[in-house]
Amino acid sequence: MTTSIKRLPRRTPGWAKVLTAVVVVLVVMFAGIRLSLLPGLRDFFGTETRDRSGPALLKSIQDMSRYDAASGNFQVVVDLEKDAKFLPDALRGTRTLYVGAGTVDAYVDLGKVGEKDVSVNGDRTSATLRLPHARLGTPALDPDRSYAVSKQRGLLDRLGDLFSDNPNGEQAVQKLAVRHIGEAAEDSELTARAESNTTDMLQGLLRSLGFKEVRVTYGS
Repeated sequence: MTTSIKRLPRRTPGWAKVLTAVVVVLVVMFAGIRLSLLPGLRDFFGTETRDRSGPALLKSIQDMSRYDAASGNFQVVVDLEKDAKFLPDALRGTRTLYVGAGTVDAYVDLGKVGEKDVSVNGDRTSATLRLPHARLGTPALDPDRSYAVSKQRGLLDRLGDLFSDNPNGEQAVQKLAVRHIGEAAEDSELTARAESNTTDMLQGLLRSLGFKEVRVTYGS
């Protein structure tokens, strides 16, 4: 007579139970953070930002002789697309929609005014000044008001970002935004406003010094 031997089920090792329990706990915790089910855990695992920058060093000092007479605020939407030949956009290519906001100053360089550009009558009641035309300063992009609306990248570009020192760099769209803002400033009446404001400033200043007639012209 043959007696069948029943095999007992294998017992799970203790270390496996502990490992499984740890994995389950971590999954629940991170799921709670992602779904905001456990708001306290978000603060517990939150990142901490520390500024370890060194002190700013003064490299040079330059005397300014220009009068900033007007400032324009500009905003431009940059739509930059880069495609690769013979490859679909899903594999290689980028498209960035970026909102750039910045300012451009218009100024009159009073340092270029010489003695021959200023004439005063004998009783010091009338003055004539000849100033250089107003010029535009370098456009300054405001990082607090500039932002990327959307970014589309192909698979190869995403993989390249993993090995890049500057993934998702926005230098190209930022430079393009600065260029467009500068072009918009040139097409605006910013320099004309700067010359008008400079004239008002000088007339008010000289009249407060006793001059009754003040004439301001621009150009060589």
